[in-house]
Amino acid sequence: MHSIPVIETPRLLLRSHHVNDFADYATLWADPGVVRYIGGIPQTREQSWSKLLRSAGHWHHLGFGFMAVEDKESGRFIGEAGFHEARREITPSVEGTLETGWVFFPDVHGKGYAFEAVSALIQWAKVNFPDMRMTSIIHPENGPSLKLAAKLGFVELARTDYNGDIVILSRTETPPA
Repeated sequence: MHSIPVIETPRLLLRSHHVNDFADYATLWADPGVVRYIGGIPQTREQSWSKLLRSAGHWHHLGFGFMAVEDKESGRFIGEAGFHEARREITPSVEGTLETGWVFFPDVHGKGYAFEAVSALIQWAKVNFPDMRMTSIIHPENGPSLKLAAKLGFVELARTDYNGDIVILSRTETPPA
């Protein structure tokens, strides 16, 4: 069993998800604007509960996963970011990579939180999983996430279909700016 680290940045605390996060977590994943480019269908409370528990399973079995992102000043849960292994049936395959993702409440978009959180996670992964390639899949119309991915050192690898159009990105060794 792997322990879930706590990663601090100047403004954020990246930590394990807590059961007390569930109300905010379910609200996040039920927001049509949040899921517009992530499957497009708001999640039910039941689906959000399963997703929350699946995060702990990633850490337990693989030693990595998604982390809750908390604003240190307010203590508020503002989103999540991390890595997963979804075993997606797509070509080219991203299986065996650290598939990187992030999702935040719309009211905190544009404040640099995603960049700050994912940059810290990339640094953590480079130490703990130095031989694993990092990938990400992003809807081609999700301009802000594509821009963030590029700033984090991800480059387009391919465009394909996975429940709709997606862009597959792979991280270069360019360090986050």
